[in-house]
Order: sequence, then C-alpha cells, then structure tokens
Amino acid sequence: MRDLDETDLEILQLLMSNARRPYSDIADVVGLSAPAVSDRVARLQEMGIINRFTLDVDRSQLRKGIPVLLTLDVSSEGPGVPSLRDILLNEGAVEHVFTTAEADLVVYARVPDNDVASWLDDTLKDGAIADFGVTLLAGADWSPDLGGTEFALSCAQCGNTVDTEGTATRIDGKLYQFCCPSCESRFEEKYEQLQQGAD
Repeated sequence: MRDLDETDLEILQLLMSNARRPYSDIADVVGLSAPAVSDRVARLQEMGIINRFTLDVDRSQLRKGIPVLLTLDVSSEGPGVPSLRDILLNEGAVEHVFTTAEADLVVYARVPDNDVASWLDDTLKDGAIADFGVTLLAGADWSPDLGGTEFALSCAQCGNTVDTEGTATRIDGKLYQFCCPSCESRFEEKYEQLQQGAD
C-alpha cells in the first residue's frame, strides 16, 4: 500500500478551502499534472479520506431564528445519544452536533421563533433529555485546517494504524484498510459469517 504524502495533504487543504477548485489550478500549486491530481483525488475518495464534496452555505442568509449553542444532558431513560444525534441532524434548524466524552450533546442551531424550550419539546420526545443549557451566539465561524496533520488510516479489523506493511481489499464495492494480512483475513471471515447469517 502506498503511503500518503505531503502532496496528498496539500491537495486536501486546497479542496477544503474550495471544493470546486479545478484540478488544473491544484496541479499548478502542487507541481503535478491535472490528470495526476484527479488520480490522487480518486484514490483519496476510494480510501475513504474524502467522503463527499459539499457546499458551504451561509445558512444565516437563508433562515431566520436565533443562533444558539445548546448543551443537552441526555436522559438515561431516553432513546440514547446515537438516536438523538440522528434526530437532531435531520432537524432543519441544526447545523452541527457534537458528542462529548460525558455523553452530552452540544448542538449549534438557529432556533425558530426564538423559543428554545418549545423547539426542543417539538423536536425531541418527552424524557429524551434530562436538562439543557443555552448559550446565545453572536456569531459562528468554522475554519477547517489540516496543518500539522499526519495521515493515519485505521485498520478496519483492530483499529491500529495502517502503515506500509498494511493491505487493502474491496468487499461489496467498499475499500477496507488493514494493518496486516492477518487482520484482513479475520475481517473477511467475520464478514462472510455475517453475510451467511443474514441469508
């Protein structure tokens, strides 16, 4: 497996600043041809490093409501953090959801009608949260940066770092990375067992 290098990191940084940047412009910056940049981007997508290309929409221009940061104390009797996170992410007023180490949810949203309590009651089922805190925001900026980042792919079987000794295999159209051939064979065996059990 070929290691990712500084050129890959530079390409990612350029795409993060403008996902619509033409490959020819990227090629001029990184010193490659446009087809070589295209090949690298395709490989980064195949490896799962690039998941999708998106628009960065300033939602404040499109939606009314008050910008708030909510800290939600998840109730132990409720549906649980994963379910609540999915519900919130599907709510139009929510832009970001973060899960803390304490299993709280921190939500950035533009709450319609400036009534947080009513909005939470309408959005989440009774008993889903034990308590919540509200911070009124004057602004929200996001500046993704890969500076200082070292690439470290994780093994799909054990979670260890995949290095030059690693392998990769495609199963049902998806590329999986492994730290060693042993992890690859265990993963394939487990995958086949799960497939047989589903039939």
